[in-house]
Amino acid sequence: MLTQQENKWTMTNIIIGITIIMYLIQTSIMNGGLILGLNMYFTTGLFWQPLSSMFAHGGLGHLAMNMFVLYQFGNLIERYRGRGYFLFLYFAGGILTSLISFAYIYYLDNYVNLVGASGALCVLMGYIALLDKRQRSGIITWVLIISVAPLLIGLPIAWYAHFIGLAIGFLIGFIKR
Repeated sequence: MLTQQENKWTMTNIIIGITIIMYLIQTSIMNGGLILGLNMYFTTGLFWQPLSSMFAHGGLGHLAMNMFVLYQFGNLIERYRGRGYFLFLYFAGGILTSLISFAYIYYLDNYVNLVGASGALCVLMGYIALLDKRQRSGIITWVLIISVAPLLIGLPIAWYAHFIGLAIGFLIGFIKR
């Protein structure tokens, strides 16, 4: 069992801290969202965007919601599968989700700027949904709600990144139980 002191320094909590710092950097530099988000500049040499877009966010509400979900699911996976497995799942799954999402927008809408950790978070949720059948329907319902509800009220959201991340989480879980 983890003690309170050990729990404070999980990789999940460190990533949350880094994400908050990156958001502050993003908002303090000119065109920070375009430089750190994933967009057509990726094809012109901004090769870090599939990773940096996981740290960029569209506002404080977006950041707070994503960090709350990361705290819940990241610490859970890290506690039961270990630090290395969590890091692999979050970053490999998140970058793969970013790249597939970019391929999707590349052909449909060149003006989209993808920001946020939700694709990587959906990887974590997909992984847990595969392994824990009791939570599966709740997680899938939640991903549907966070993907469709904002669209219904006119918010621009990369709903496809949520579904791609969920599928990647399922796939990784299926391959690497």
